[in-house]
Amino acid sequence: MDNSTRLQYLEAMGIDVWVSRKQKPVEESQLIDKTDFSIEEQVANSQLDSIEDSWDLLQKQVSECKKCILSETRGQTVFGKGNVNADWMLIGEAPNKQGEMEGNPFTGQSGYLLTEMIRAMGLQREDVYITNIVKCRPPEDKDPNTNELTSCHGYLLQQIALVNPKIILAVGRIAAHSLLATKQPLAELRGVAHQVNDIPVVVVYHPAYLLRSLLEKRKAWQDLQFAIKIYQEEK
Repeated sequence: MDNSTRLQYLEAMGIDVWVSRKQKPVEESQLIDKTDFSIEEQVANSQLDSIEDSWDLLQKQVSECKKCILSETRGQTVFGKGNVNADWMLIGEAPNKQGEMEGNPFTGQSGYLLTEMIRAMGLQREDVYITNIVKCRPPEDKDPNTNELTSCHGYLLQQIALVNPKIILAVGRIAAHSLLATKQPLAELRGVAHQVNDIPVVVVYHPAYLLRSLLEKRKAWQDLQFAIKIYQEEK
């Protein structure tokens, strides 16, 4: 997704691109004088301010959201964590109990395994951006229902637009189905480069599933190798 397309997408979702009030108006003489900041630099700085403010606004909207019944039972929302300028974006389904308490996606044993999967790709957890389809924990860690998935979908699309990653990993069946708007079995979604807003999406097993099915870890590594291949092709 190039920068102009990204900005159009942000504007279409109601995220204003504005010029900081601290920035002085550009005089006509400055347009000619190359010793001062260029027009491109001034626009880039104003866009950076806009994106940073958009993150704050989006996180506030999520924390106050009451679109679905999960707002009545949550302890706190789990917005996302990591490098907001990451090349890699990982998307799971919903926070668990520990994740809700800590305000972090992918915690506990499945979180540890996900961290190891990230390390296996030559990255650190701080290098990627991690979030979930649903920002509130469903009671008893049940699978999110259709209304809950739909209520959070707009927030996720805005996060994708703001991060603007080079590749997305859909972690697990529910994340893959929601992100790709499909009901195909996970086995058929693996090993294929899907697309969301011109960004390649690779489907991988959820670490919680891998902890229950140790024999599938070899397939998980195959998925990660495939994702690395797709990423390198996009660079």
